[in-house]
Amino acid sequence: MNILISGGRLIDPANNIDQLADLYISEGRIAGIGEAPAGFVADQQIDAQGQVVCPGLIDLCAHLREPGYTQKGSIRSETRAAAAGGVTTLVTPPTTKPVVDNPAVAELIQDRAEAAGNARVLPMGALTQGLNGEQLAPLHALASSGCIAFSNGRHTVRNSLTLMRALEYAATHDLLVQFQPQDPDLTGNGSMHEDTTCTRLGLNGIPEAAETVDVSRCLLLVEQAGVRAHFGQLSCERSVKMIMDARERGLPVSCDVAIHHFLLTDANVNGFNSDFHLMPPLRSQLDRAGLRQALMAGGIQAICSDHQPHEAAAKQAPFAATEPGMIGLETLLPLSLLLVEQGLLELPQLIEKLTSAPAQILGLAQAGTLSVGAEADVCVFDPQHSWTFSADQIHSAGQNTPFLDFALKGRVTATLLGGELVHQLG
Repeated sequence: MNILISGGRLIDPANNIDQLADLYISEGRIAGIGEAPAGFVADQQIDAQGQVVCPGLIDLCAHLREPGYTQKGSIRSETRAAAAGGVTTLVTPPTTKPVVDNPAVAELIQDRAEAAGNARVLPMGALTQGLNGEQLAPLHALASSGCIAFSNGRHTVRNSLTLMRALEYAATHDLLVQFQPQDPDLTGNGSMHEDTTCTRLGLNGIPEAAETVDVSRCLLLVEQAGVRAHFGQLSCERSVKMIMDARERGLPVSCDVAIHHFLLTDANVNGFNSDFHLMPPLRSQLDRAGLRQALMAGGIQAICSDHQPHEAAAKQAPFAATEPGMIGLETLLPLSLLLVEQGLLELPQLIEKLTSAPAQILGLAQAGTLSVGAEADVCVFDPQHSWTFSADQIHSAGQNTPFLDFALKGRVTATLLGGELVHQLG
């Protein structure tokens, strides 16, 4: 099918394009920009007048809950939410049941995502078997089955020798390792950031050191092993500064931060609303300011949703007893646009953090771009569209978000996956 997306502001950071131009799609690929290819006749036209046309978003962390936790969500429901949010490629952690520590599970996830047809799903493989931190998972076999990277999630590999051997093996095969740094002993049974708000509410706190100590350890081992590493969903200014220092020394490391850590702080927890129970927790205003400064300075390579759907019962308990996490696929773009509205980033810079930069981290040469010949994964959004994120508009199986009934600005009007229209507003 030939599709013409006409009249939009086309932004493609990978090719330094920011101009008013038509986009031509043929047989699932980008066929031309600005000028129609010879003999092109559109079978379908999308009017993007007054809107932005950019590559489909790439989300570096989205829990789809399948297999094993389908009471919280499924691959079909959560990729549907992704399409509604303009996300065409997402990375899902290995924390399923069973864990993604054998090729069969990785292939199951990809097969079900392909059957759903809403978004590309790239599973991460487990770094150790069962995420137990003891025996190395079959990394090479998992990579051959489509795993894009390897992680132990927040199940810390306590034995540094075991972690070192895993990193050395990954380096030998040029595999990407992702860390979600968290020291389990310092985290303890905490449920929010350790500060004055935590003390006033009588909740157990999680100090910044629970993250920074593990970041420091992992960086030292990464340097020793020479492995490509990504630090996901950081929450502390000092963590990001350590990553920035490591990059200046030439280490092949990168990091991302979830959008809510740029917008919220531990002060928002006031009132025991369990939708603010997150892991990592919302940090102090100083940390938020530090993260925002690092984002402007280029020290943070990508922004993600850290999407974690839950069933209603998982959030219906005293704050500390609830399960942490919030949904974020459908709000990733409009919440990120607040960073543009607040003057932290220009729109092309923001789109880079959501498209070409994540693609570069993952080593995806043909993703996050509108280059001629690339697969036509496209997001069309109206940056001026004001709307309310209400329960009846949520596509995810979960409704656990502190942004429910929040007034947003900027909305996805069309999403194309491989040249197929998978979402259209209205």
